[in-house]
Amino acid sequence: MWWCSQYGSARPAGDDILHAQSARLDGPFRAPGGGIPEAVLSGSPGSFDGKHTCDPSVIRVGGVYYLYYTGAAGSHDHGNAVGLATSTDGRTWKRVDEPIVRAAHDTTRDNTYGAGQPAAVHVDGWFYLMFTDTTGAAAGWNGAGQFVLRAQEPTFSGTVQALGPDGFADVDSPEAPREHSVVDAFSADLMWIDAMDAFAIAHQTDDGTTLTFWNRDFSARPYEPVVLSVPWEEGPGLVRTPEGHARISPEDPCGRVPLDVVQATRVGKAKAPTDLRRFGVDATGFDGCGTEDGALAALDGFTMPSPERTMDVVADGRVLRVERRSVAEALTSGMVDERPEALAGTAVAGRLPAGARAVESPEGRGFLVGRTIWPVADGAADAFELNGSEVEEITSDEWRSYALGSTLGS
Repeated sequence: MWWCSQYGSARPAGDDILHAQSARLDGPFRAPGGGIPEAVLSGSPGSFDGKHTCDPSVIRVGGVYYLYYTGAAGSHDHGNAVGLATSTDGRTWKRVDEPIVRAAHDTTRDNTYGAGQPAAVHVDGWFYLMFTDTTGAAAGWNGAGQFVLRAQEPTFSGTVQALGPDGFADVDSPEAPREHSVVDAFSADLMWIDAMDAFAIAHQTDDGTTLTFWNRDFSARPYEPVVLSVPWEEGPGLVRTPEGHARISPEDPCGRVPLDVVQATRVGKAKAPTDLRRFGVDATGFDGCGTEDGALAALDGFTMPSPERTMDVVADGRVLRVERRSVAEALTSGMVDERPEALAGTAVAGRLPAGARAVESPEGRGFLVGRTIWPVADGAADAFELNGSEVEEITSDEWRSYALGSTLGS
């Protein structure tokens, strides 16, 4: 978990981004190895984020962590902007020198916050960024509102699309006029729910912490909002997978989705929000496996019976047919007893027989199926022995000469 606080030991004085981890959603969260949470990003004097770094939203795509955050050089005065830093471990970060999103300055309001409070998601090759901009044309009288950009580059430096009243359209820059807000709120969070084919936005309302649902292009709300009547002072942040998706229910991946938020629940002695707590419900009453695309998304990382008395493993939208059940179970996080009807005609991307060739290079280890290497995550390495496959070493050039399948056991 990453969140915002102020550490007297971190310099310069101002907001810092903290990091900690726990085996349980309810904590306790500690620094790696134990101890108090560590400050992993603070202000960079002389830069746009010279004093404050706050409001972290972290996703991991292709092995790289992307941290989107609010940066400020000092007092607000419309100076807040969205910054980006990258990492390979989630703890040591390298900044992008300039902010990736600045205030649009469509209008002037009493609220001089500017742009910030980002929430990032990666869906079907697109990086989605939702954020506050108190200068946006479509913000409320008090500056509240959430605007959405998307791009296929994490830096939003190439072709950028902005969500307007008529959907997403190309814009000249990330500072194009903010003409459409998806929710009237500050400090909101965003995630994609594969099984429901919808985005969820967590934000605060008069009734409590509310989750509002939008379809893929933000043109309609396919489900009624969910309200959690729980204590709140700041937040919320959604509990998500590394790419910003909803977690999959191991008990019922096609018909149940955990919806969990973490938020500050009281104001402490320093007169700042504190006491982070987790609240949640499960969404039910939908058929997440009613279509082929929906089933492949909902069952990502699961195994199921195949029509050939073998097992099918779903990995990143592709199906690998595995001869041995024990191997399929080692390569997945769960199993469904019945194959969804929507997958009756789904093409098989490869077949893994017992004793199949396995290879290893500095790039990783994996099963060689035809001319494709299906990489195997470290936590599933026992699959090689279970399959009767002795791993042989190859060079990096040999590894790169093969096509690369989806990673198994991640």
